[in-house]
Amino acid sequence: MHLELSHVQLTYPGNDKPVVDDVSLTLAAGELGVLMGPSGCGKTTLIRAVAGLEPLIGGQIRIAGEVVSSEQVHVPPQQRRVGMVFQDYALFPHLNVANNVAFGIHHWPHAERSARVQEVLALVQLGDLAQRMPHELSGGQQQRVAVARAMAAKPQLLLLDEPFSNLDTDLRERLAHDLRGILKLANATALFVTHDQLEAFSVGDRVGVMNHGQLHQWDSAYDLYHNPTTRFVANFTGQGVFVDLANASDAARSLGGLQGQVFTQAVDHIPEGGMALLLRADDIVHDDDAPTKACIECKVFRGSTFLYTLRLPSGLRIKALVPSHHNHHVGEWIGIKAEVDHLVSFSR
Repeated sequence: MHLELSHVQLTYPGNDKPVVDDVSLTLAAGELGVLMGPSGCGKTTLIRAVAGLEPLIGGQIRIAGEVVSSEQVHVPPQQRRVGMVFQDYALFPHLNVANNVAFGIHHWPHAERSARVQEVLALVQLGDLAQRMPHELSGGQQQRVAVARAMAAKPQLLLLDEPFSNLDTDLRERLAHDLRGILKLANATALFVTHDQLEAFSVGDRVGVMNHGQLHQWDSAYDLYHNPTTRFVANFTGQGVFVDLANASDAARSLGGLQGQVFTQAVDHIPEGGMALLLRADDIVHDDDAPTKACIECKVFRGSTFLYTLRLPSGLRIKALVPSHHNHHVGEWIGIKAEVDHLVSFSR
């Protein structure tokens, strides 16, 4: 593996409790990994450790087979051949685009340096803006310059800390897609940090969910969503509600006859001790003819859809995504059914 973290532990001076606790993950050469989680979960501290900016108190980090961090080893950041893109891009305002990109390779021979600057600017589709100053660029263009500068020295690994945090939502989504294409074209190995799920799913070949310093799951975006290994991952990667069910009769009472083949089979075979069933908003479908009715308690307009918060006769609250041309009123009762192809559940 190109990047290997084994049982990594980190803490802050004067604090005995680990900020990062027993984290292990791997990235193959050319793979893009993303760490996501709530603020303060340790993801930025972890990426700083990979860069060499934080010492380990346990475990080890390998890059291209070389141990760069452990309790006994700490290779300085400048010797790790790691490129880093920060949240604010950290462009030098007095240097034009070309000179910003060339900054980290100023010791290269002039002809080689110029050729490399042109190469990476072409890669990020900014070849015609080499003489522009940073303040003349849009936020998205500044971000591309920061990526080009980080890639100029041909790093073994690229680290990106919230690279889209300063951009608006539409631009972030477009640039996330573009940046994935750029990095794949360059066959770069990269590790991102973000708190945005859609961004993580757009970019990552492998995505990790962290909370309280622990890595709950390191997997494909698909498996994080459809096969979460913990309740935290299940809840973090999809808007929904956990329903605690003790047995089949409890399920019938709580769910009020909610129908759906896969769904019904599952609740008819609840294991001893019960289960916690995750009902995501896209598992619940509005159907006027469905025998199960629910009252709309809240609705949020999202353009193509409404996100309804619904109350079943039992008092159980669930969520549903409904096409926005079904513009029902708060307080109205509507028919619903479960369309669940793959059930997510945990022991109670």
